[in-house]
Amino acid sequence: MSDISILDDKSIEFLEKYLNNPAPVGYEWESQKIWMDYLKPYVDEFITDTYGTAVGVINPDAPFKVVIEGHADEISWYVNYITDDGLIYVIRNGGSDHQIAPSMRVNIHTKKGIVDGVFGWPAIHTRKGGTKEQPAKLDNITIDVGCATKDEVLELGVHVGCVVTYPDKFMVLNKNKFVCRALDNRMGGFMIAQVAKLLKENNITLPFGLYVTNSVQEEIGLRGAEMITNRIKPDVAIVTDVCHDTTTPMIDKKVEGDTKIGAGPVISYAPAVQQKLRDRIIDAADAKGIPFQRLASSRYTGTDTDAFAYSNGGVASALISLPLRYMHTTVEMVHREDVENVIKLIYESLLTIKEGETFSYFE
Repeated sequence: MSDISILDDKSIEFLEKYLNNPAPVGYEWESQKIWMDYLKPYVDEFITDTYGTAVGVINPDAPFKVVIEGHADEISWYVNYITDDGLIYVIRNGGSDHQIAPSMRVNIHTKKGIVDGVFGWPAIHTRKGGTKEQPAKLDNITIDVGCATKDEVLELGVHVGCVVTYPDKFMVLNKNKFVCRALDNRMGGFMIAQVAKLLKENNITLPFGLYVTNSVQEEIGLRGAEMITNRIKPDVAIVTDVCHDTTTPMIDKKVEGDTKIGAGPVISYAPAVQQKLRDRIIDAADAKGIPFQRLASSRYTGTDTDAFAYSNGGVASALISLPLRYMHTTVEMVHREDVENVIKLIYESLLTIKEGETFSYFE
């Protein structure tokens, strides 16, 4: 790899813009436009689909196809019920955590524009029920947009089905920790874009077609990946997502494994992970001195790896994860060095793949 910086000022500027733009499940297209605009100098053409998945293609005429993939969508809420008093009840759009909602500010997305609101919560003085305080639950958290009646809410443009996001912005802690909502998994889209950038700037000619894929709707069941893999029909897929930093308080390492931010990319072991491809990635890490961690998943990875692996009669697939603290909150946190090393590991792994490789156990 050349001395070109992995994360230069332009890259960080893009990352901040990309993260700060909301992309709730089912509404990812504006964020995808930002991503495609950044990726444009580094790919030959784009593929998009009906639901918003975007793919930058390098060597589109090559018969052998390799995917590197992240997902673009973030968790959010749907407006589900508006009371006569103008309060709003919600349901999840993805795995949103109701326990972090009280006292949070929100943006409600309407055809009239963004409507500001807050998840209200009764004062601590009023929540005594014997010796127990009432916990936050999905059926007792409500959004207040400052209205006294349902008609006032409707007049603002808010209706059942409007999507709700948190407005929290990108920040850097202690020089090397990136913090924001939706690092899960727009960091994946960011990292695969940096791989394409490195390939271009290092004048690498690949012996295959590379499909830099930013899928939608992962958070509600890997749906975007299911759709796009059947369109691309790849031969190989390297997926990147996030995994837990299990040094976070209240996480049981006996259950979740032992992985932490700052210790390197996480390489997964799971039925959907093709072992020869995974071993190739580990060999690339060892050869280039890239630190990495290991993680085992019992039945499935819970990522788009599963969608790619079991598509099209079987696709050799592997998962490289970015360790993250505080998943599905507004303060998700990753380490800059891990981000750089995931990018390096995907890049170096691609350089080892030969045209026509099947990674078959029987050859």
